[in-house]
Amino acid sequence: MKAWGIAASATGVALLLGGCATKAQNDRYMAGRFRAQAELHDAAGKAVGTAVAEQIDGSIRVLVDVTGISPGPHGVHVHTIGVCTPPDFASAGGHWNPGAAKHGKENPMGPHAGDLPNMKVDEKGHGHLSFTLPGGTFDQLIDQDGAALVVHAGEDDYKSDPAGNSGGRIACGVFQTV
Repeated sequence: MKAWGIAASATGVALLLGGCATKAQNDRYMAGRFRAQAELHDAAGKAVGTAVAEQIDGSIRVLVDVTGISPGPHGVHVHTIGVCTPPDFASAGGHWNPGAAKHGKENPMGPHAGDLPNMKVDEKGHGHLSFTLPGGTFDQLIDQDGAALVVHAGEDDYKSDPAGNSGGRIACGVFQTV
């Protein structure tokens, strides 16, 4: 009976917010903001972390937590396609770039909307990153082909186009609305 009440409430909220909406939109409105989560996996399929993207005050904040990856700095980027096929995760496409910019915060024609700072991973393999993306909307992020978060093997130099010389893709996760 409780589940029905929650579904009825979601429907009511969707109607108040503009009439016809998809279930995913209902869920996002019900939460009071737009939110998506990705479970990150390495090339062997082992879960190595999570990423959350949420719209807050018109911006998209991304939170990333990893465990069990190599220590040191790692480039982290939102990629344009929500597909993570191992072992190289090339299926995720290039960096999310709705503004057609160049890569990196130090590039005078950058950054891509999906460019995040390097994540420092400690000696125990744990890393955390919190960052507000420089552009784009949640609806652009979670479009028909979705989006993925990718952790790279090396450090991003913040200027080399298209990927900051950050090396291979060592972990990937597809964003799903929650």
